[in-house]
Amino acid sequence: MVSPNTDLAYDSKIEGDVVVTKLDSAINWIRNNSMWPMPMGLACCAIELMAVGGAKFDIARFGAEVMRFSPRQSDCMIVAGTVTYKMAPQVRRIYDQMAAPKWVIAMGACASSGGMYRSYATLQGVDRIVPVDVYISGCPPRPEALLDALMKLQTKVRREPALKKQFSAA
Repeated sequence: MVSPNTDLAYDSKIEGDVVVTKLDSAINWIRNNSMWPMPMGLACCAIELMAVGGAKFDIARFGAEVMRFSPRQSDCMIVAGTVTYKMAPQVRRIYDQMAAPKWVIAMGACASSGGMYRSYATLQGVDRIVPVDVYISGCPPRPEALLDALMKLQTKVRREPALKKQFSAA
């Protein structure tokens, strides 16, 4: 039993200014709290994507307020809207230009499955050209759904090994 007078807080006289943690945990904490999205607003879902940056929804709470329009400065692509076959090579090119590690969120029914468009011009899901980590349903999805997807992506990033194994088992 712990006596009520025992102080269980951090004691700087004993521990000093040193923090001990695993390297994976530190790297994933940095990645988790500084996710820079690359917005690919291709249709009406882009309006909901814009709303997330406003004061009401405030994506800055999750460290993702720095929307980068350069793929070399982004690590999370948010595909919001209908992807046509004409636009698909450009989406793939932008994805390829992003530095690793990189993640993709498919926002809305059109990005996830082609939505209501069953035509020769519409790609039936962005997962046919880039690997998708989180899908958001809806037409268009609410901004809260994008925040939920971002939190799910952060949970996934937290669990990933930050450092890949250098040597494979032979």
